[in-house]
Amino acid sequence: MAVLSQPVAPASWREPDGIAPRGTPVLIPGRGEQPVLYTRFGRRIAGDGYRVHVVADATLDAGLSAAQVSDLLAAADCPAPRVLAGSDTGALFAAGLAARGQLPAVDALVLAGLPAAAGPAGYGPGGTASAGTWEEELDTRTACPTHRARLSGDALRRGALYEPVPAGWAELADLGAVDQPVLGIHGAGDPVSPLAAARARYAAAARAELVSIAGGRHDTLNDLAHRSVAATIVLFLERLRLGPQLPVVAVTETLGRAGGEQAPPG
Repeated sequence: MAVLSQPVAPASWREPDGIAPRGTPVLIPGRGEQPVLYTRFGRRIAGDGYRVHVVADATLDAGLSAAQVSDLLAAADCPAPRVLAGSDTGALFAAGLAARGQLPAVDALVLAGLPAAAGPAGYGPGGTASAGTWEEELDTRTACPTHRARLSGDALRRGALYEPVPAGWAELADLGAVDQPVLGIHGAGDPVSPLAAARARYAAAARAELVSIAGGRHDTLNDLAHRSVAATIVLFLERLRLGPQLPVVAVTETLGRAGGEQAPPG
């Protein structure tokens, strides 16, 4: 595991001027990721009136990441609802914090690319994958050309996706012990964490909604469908503002001769 040469400060995006903040999502990034990689995500969610923060990678310094999350959620300028989010190992770490009740008031979780098991490389039930080339890592993460270019800069530790999930994190991330509502977002084509295995983890939660992204890869928040993913999260946040039971805001009906029920992917 790499060691931080100096603490990584959280990155933040605020609601537009003149708009009352509608809530506070705090995101924990995945293995090897710096907060700046979530600039596009942060700006889009903030544009809808939410105050977004992204903290340090917990696999480098779990204590620092947890402290940053706690400080941000407890801050006087942290409007409710307060949502803890995570991607990849950040999703595991977020779920573990919530399951142990180690945070100030958190109203919900948003988990993206949740690792399904703690194999040697975090790749599926057996951890069967081995380290690949840089191009293979990019292909595993995303098909979005803009995000691929950003990953190729200095905001990602190359090869980090092949590092083991920290020992004990998968067990601590017991969604059955989480009382808050959970939104899961998962790529239907995620090679790191197969959708079927992730679905089994979410099934243990008291209240969970799982949204699968057709053709999506592992970096769900920054993949080709990032606009649809952001819209899904905003709709979840808007429902959360109405109450913890997540009242329905919009109802979709498929009508006409071309309609029909579709099976979920994966």
